[in-house]
Amino acid sequence: QVQLVESGGGLVQAGGSLRLSCAASGRTFSSYTMGWFRQAPGKDRDFVALISWSDGRTSYADSVKGRFTISRDNAKNTVYLQMNSLKSEDTAVYYCAAAWRRVGTRNYDYWGQGTQVTVSS
Repeated sequence: QVQLVESGGGLVQAGGSLRLSCAASGRTFSSYTMGWFRQAPGKDRDFVALISWSDGRTSYADSVKGRFTISRDNAKNTVYLQMNSLKSEDTAVYYCAAAWRRVGTRNYDYWGQGTQVTVSS
């Protein structure tokens, strides 16, 4: 069982930056691909970024490429999402998720409770 707790959300002006963190419980964090997803009001939850468990390879949604950076610190059981040049359309609840020893944008095993990001224009 893995518990995920996100933090770092808040209100920011367009063009600003935020860094989200997701702390994971357990001893096998390094064996999980970690992903960030987001859900805007009235919309489906969408993939944002992932970082592979095996080689640290990253992947991003087209809408955030060049603005967001995902990273992980296995010693701290934490994954981060650095968000720069934020736009109003980035407003959403952001969730982190963990997938055991596989890489992809679906079928994650564990989810956090989410953190709200609001970008004012």
